[in-house]
Amino acid sequence: MGAVATGSAPELDLARVRRWCRDRVPEDVRDRVRIELDVDGRDLTILECHAPVPPGDDEWMRSPVARLRYLTSRSVWRLYCADRDDNWHEYPDLPWSRHLDRLLDEIDRDPTAIFWG
Repeated sequence: MGAVATGSAPELDLARVRRWCRDRVPEDVRDRVRIELDVDGRDLTILECHAPVPPGDDEWMRSPVARLRYLTSRSVWRLYCADRDDNWHEYPDLPWSRHLDRLLDEIDRDPTAIFWG
């Protein structure tokens, strides 16, 4: 998995999630929508962002999609979903994995429509 500083996500995994976010949106629409990643130590929060309305405003609308949390003690990732009040809950169908790609695939597939609505 890559080197891990205390309380932080592995750098290789962080790069993998950043690439996944970038690749989710075609380049020709990134001026209107994009997927961003907020990093806070071992928590990676994936956000869906929409361009300001009306155009010219500075602030993009940011909505949480999913959170990935790295558990250093077990070398696993846990997947979380947000409720309508933006409170995070462990995703029940696939709560943890040593393989980050499994969790990203689950977010992509979104079989419960909890991530992308």
